[in-house]
This record gives sequence, structure tokens and C-alpha cells, in this order.
Amino acid sequence: MSVNKPQLSSAEDQVGAAADRAAEAADQAVSTSRRVANDALDHVESAIHTARANVQPAIARIASQAESLARKSLDAVKDGAYNVRDRAHNIGDVTVRYVKDEPVKAVLIAAATGAALMALLSLVNSARRNNDR
Repeated sequence: MSVNKPQLSSAEDQVGAAADRAAEAADQAVSTSRRVANDALDHVESAIHTARANVQPAIARIASQAESLARKSLDAVKDGAYNVRDRAHNIGDVTVRYVKDEPVKAVLIAAATGAALMALLSLVNSARRNNDR
């Protein structure tokens, strides 16, 4: 029986050594996996920082262009309103001068215009009454 014990001890040693090698290989695999994962995360983080650095100037440029366009549009609207107001004022001055220079013609023109508008309104009302029936 003492002969079997050294063989058993040798088999136990071999199994123990194999288990140690497997545990060491598993530890190395875990370490390698961690290193690969950390490298991948570092690469992703670097890509995100690069993208952010590239996008921020573009956003700032677009915002600046939009602000400039809005300012130009507002200036154009103000200029247009000023031109319309100035033109209306000039037309009013011309009308007043005409009435002062030709008062009889002005009254006749006003009366004719009023009569034409009344005739037009009368036609519209007449057409509405006929459509309602």
C-alpha cells in the first residue's frame, strides 16, 4: 500500500499544478481583457474629444452666421419701413399741393371716386343678397 501513495501524491501534484496553471491562465486572460477594454475605452474617449473639438467651432460659426443674417434682415426691414413711410409722406405732400392748386378738380375727383365706390358696394351687396336666396 505504501507503493500506491507516491503515485497518488504525484497525481495530486499534477492536478494541483494543472489547476494552478489554469488559474494563472484565467488571471492572464482577465488581465488581457481588462487591458483591451481599457485601451478601447481610451480610444473611444479620444474620439469623442476629437469630435467635440471639431463640432464646437462649426456650431459657433453657424451661430455667428445666423446672428449676422438676422441682423441684416432686421436692418433691411427697418430700411424698407423707412422707405415706405417716406414715400407715403411724399405722396401726401403731392396730394395736398394738388388740392391747393386745383381745389375744384380735387372735389370733383373725390366725388367721382366716392360715387364709384358706392356703386361697387351696391353691386357687391346686391350679389350677396341674390346668393343668399
